[in-house]
Amino acid sequence: MFCPTAPGCINLAAMRNLNFAFRPKLIDSLKGYNRRDFIGDLTAGITVGLVALPLAMAFAIASGVKPQAGLFTAVIAGFIISALGGSKVSIGGPTGAFIVILYGIGAKYGLDNLAICTVIAGVFLFIMGLARLGTMIKFIPYPVTMGFTSGIAVLIFTTQIKDFFGLQMDKVPSEFVARIGALATHFNTMQWPTVALATASLAIILFLPKSWRRYVPGTVIALALSTLAVALFHLPVETIGSKFGGIPQGFPMPHLPSFAWDNVQHLFQPAMTIALLAAIESLLCAVVADGMIDDRHDSNQELMAQGLANICSPLFGGIAATGAIARTATNVKCGARTPVAGIIHALTLLIILLVAAPLAKYIPLATLSAVLVNVAFHMGEWHNFVRLTKWPRSDAVVYLTTFCLTVIIDLTAAVEIGMVLAAVLFIKRVSETSHITEVDETTETDGPQHSLVGKDIPEGVMLYRMFGAFFFGAADKLESALQRLKQEPEVLILRMRTVVAMDATGLNALEDLYERLRRKGKHLILSAPHTQPYLVMEKAGFIDQIGRENVCADVDAALARSRVILGLPSK
Repeated sequence: MFCPTAPGCINLAAMRNLNFAFRPKLIDSLKGYNRRDFIGDLTAGITVGLVALPLAMAFAIASGVKPQAGLFTAVIAGFIISALGGSKVSIGGPTGAFIVILYGIGAKYGLDNLAICTVIAGVFLFIMGLARLGTMIKFIPYPVTMGFTSGIAVLIFTTQIKDFFGLQMDKVPSEFVARIGALATHFNTMQWPTVALATASLAIILFLPKSWRRYVPGTVIALALSTLAVALFHLPVETIGSKFGGIPQGFPMPHLPSFAWDNVQHLFQPAMTIALLAAIESLLCAVVADGMIDDRHDSNQELMAQGLANICSPLFGGIAATGAIARTATNVKCGARTPVAGIIHALTLLIILLVAAPLAKYIPLATLSAVLVNVAFHMGEWHNFVRLTKWPRSDAVVYLTTFCLTVIIDLTAAVEIGMVLAAVLFIKRVSETSHITEVDETTETDGPQHSLVGKDIPEGVMLYRMFGAFFFGAADKLESALQRLKQEPEVLILRMRTVVAMDATGLNALEDLYERLRRKGKHLILSAPHTQPYLVMEKAGFIDQIGRENVCADVDAALARSRVILGLPSK
């Protein structure tokens, strides 16, 4: 069988290494685990647990569920992601990325269906990891991910205006335009004590001296001081106790949410959005963690752990979870060495739930809104708007389209349309980088081994050089190039040394070209095809159709074959 010798041949044996393996990072991390490692993990785990406390409650409230749902999520999902995940120091739990979509699903379908949707998303995530799709998530274009991330930041900010300013309104609409209208209508009902407390909390979070932050995060100090002020001075502000009746002391038993198939069949699309968002956020978090500790995560193992976490979390009254970049960074900076730190973070929150839950009734919603305003501020990647003029126009269009759709329509539409736009632009760029041109001894000077300089090209032989990927976006270029010929040559040699990939459309274009030449008694020779295009043609039977003797290893062999076809003496 013909075996291409051109550079770029792939190792087919490596393609067989697709065996399933479930091996959490925790297993490898415990080898040689010592006292020093445990002290670092213990310190980091307790610190991150305290950091996660206000965030978990704030994310839950903003998602339209009770504050304890966020804590239950941080405990269950945080434990599973650390114990079974593919990253050493990633911290899992509820994040701001889910706020908008979870609030919308809960408002439209109800909280039971929100739980079912999260379970379905967990199943999708586990299957993605099982199918070894972890690396594929990395190919989602940057303008798409940053577009919807910035859009989510805007939406988070608008959902917090009510609690930050203490507006007197029953419910905030889930749609952006309606929400802005309702907030503007009720803005004259702001409560100045609430504004003062929220502003003071945000100031503490943003401007706390760095020397203090090394020991106690700003969110923890803001939460402690505001809660103490409310408890001692009975400030007239809304609290967790006044709105939700406090947080129950203890941990719930698992229970299955009630569901009906009529509703479940409508949940697959939003569930896929949750799964895609969780996959992107968790793997991005793992990449950040790798850079901080000089490690390499297992993306497929991480997706399977994320899937199990999202399957189990709703069974305990929790919501969707993924990797949390800010908490992961805090974890590393506080000395985390292994997944044990993430497990301790979950246990810390569990102890707080079991011991100090009654104190949560004094936590003011204004402070939690300040926490989320800070999250939105740092999440937005606002510098990208300044860089848009320096980006390729197509990327800027994808970014702005994804951003606007996220804000005005919803995240599902933004991701879907953003991906379609990115795919169309990718096809356009592949087509632009693919070229098919006629060459001769005066134009083809690509190195001594492949140059046509000094070679005798028989009369009636024409050579075309194909460059780039021969996909459906570029296949018509072959037909366009040949249509410019006044008459087909007796032998057409296609130099495929620089064609790195081919799909079914490219193969069909070659088959059509071969048939067109064959009907006119002409001949087609392929010179030095790469491994992937060769395997595509081999599998389709085109190699046998054209004749294996007409697939040559280099241009010298192709010219020699053309002489045989034309009945000329060899040189």
